[in-house]
Amino acid sequence: MAFSLRDVYSVLWPELRFLRRNWASILVTSLITPVLYLLAFGYGLGQGVTVDGVSYLAFIIPGIVALTSMSVSFSGAAMKLNVDRLYYKSFDEILMSPVSFSSIIVGKALLGVLRGLLSCGAIIIMGAFISPKLIIDPLFILALITSCLAFSFLGVFAALVVRSHQSMSTFNSMVILPMTFLCGTFFSLSQVPDFLKAVLYALPLTHASECIRSAALGQPFPWISLVVLVGFGAFFYLASMHVLRKSSI
Repeated sequence: MAFSLRDVYSVLWPELRFLRRNWASILVTSLITPVLYLLAFGYGLGQGVTVDGVSYLAFIIPGIVALTSMSVSFSGAAMKLNVDRLYYKSFDEILMSPVSFSSIIVGKALLGVLRGLLSCGAIIIMGAFISPKLIIDPLFILALITSCLAFSFLGVFAALVVRSHQSMSTFNSMVILPMTFLCGTFFSLSQVPDFLKAVLYALPLTHASECIRSAALGQPFPWISLVVLVGFGAFFYLASMHVLRKSSI
């Protein structure tokens, strides 16, 4: 079956109702970790420190936005789908409906995108008061949406491939947690050895951090990183399609 915007909306509609009823609690819980990072690293460790010619506080805010786009978009897409598939079994009803697999994947991923943009928007508003020199332009928005979409597709893929709630926790510990601290969100990659830098550039959050930070600080934009991030999103989408087709046989 072909991709259909109406089918995507049909998949997304129940999630939108849930988000509308619970947006306040979702926003508060998703902001706790980023705010703690901002206080601990930005104010606690970064006072009087400059990185790449800017204050550490201005440097770290775009990194926290990138980190939030990963963590919230991933968990927003993965956790709900994981519970629906393994606990409530309601995902089986969607598979039996006349909706294409591509529409299902995109619809589920858009929930993560919306949650990610909601949380990142709150961080951006905070950052505008803390560091008014940050630039929020169409290039910044493009990088942010691309990041949220890529990690939402990763969340859909993870939720489809794991076989238990414990496996999802393991995936978080093995994949999401290392990227949180290693992908240039809290430090400049110019400070790491070349061999480690090559490894870090193989991770999607590194490219998300580079794009969002460059746009926010008015630095030369890394278009190659944006293309790589789009490639990661396409790969996670195709991997999700493969898993869904294989599981439905």
